[in-house]
Amino acid sequence: MEQKKVFRSRVSVVLITFVSLVLIAVFITIFTAAIRYEDYRGLLLVIILLIIALLPVVLIFAGMRYSISRSRLQVSIFGDIRISDIISIKRSYNPLSSPAASLKRLRVEFIKDRKKSWVLISPVREQEFIEMLKATNPDIKINVSDKTGLWRFWDWDI
Repeated sequence: MEQKKVFRSRVSVVLITFVSLVLIAVFITIFTAAIRYEDYRGLLLVIILLIIALLPVVLIFAGMRYSISRSRLQVSIFGDIRISDIISIKRSYNPLSSPAASLKRLRVEFIKDRKKSWVLISPVREQEFIEMLKATNPDIKINVSDKTGLWRFWDWDI
């Protein structure tokens, strides 16, 4: 029987706030322009565009999943990786666009088509996630620090 484990993405309040503020700023700019020029059809269009813009954001944040099955790591939106091809897992706070709904991420380096590549992910239960990968491929180098302290604000779930 195949064992499949699904991990949802950690969701960051900071990241959601940033994306929301950008969308709100755009909405307010277009909204004030529509009122200034008394273009009420434009106002309706703005409301429709806001709903259309928010829908993918909600779906992306709510739908990010990482599953481990049959010696493969499947990353929603990205694709899948053979666990035997994974070289290392490191902590990252890289803000690049990725299938991660948090800035507290794991950088998974792997070999694909004889080239080194990587993906940024943010599973909720990191330790369990890493242990499952290590159970399949014990050669994975792990460099994930979770130090705590008064001055380490990076430990927050950003």
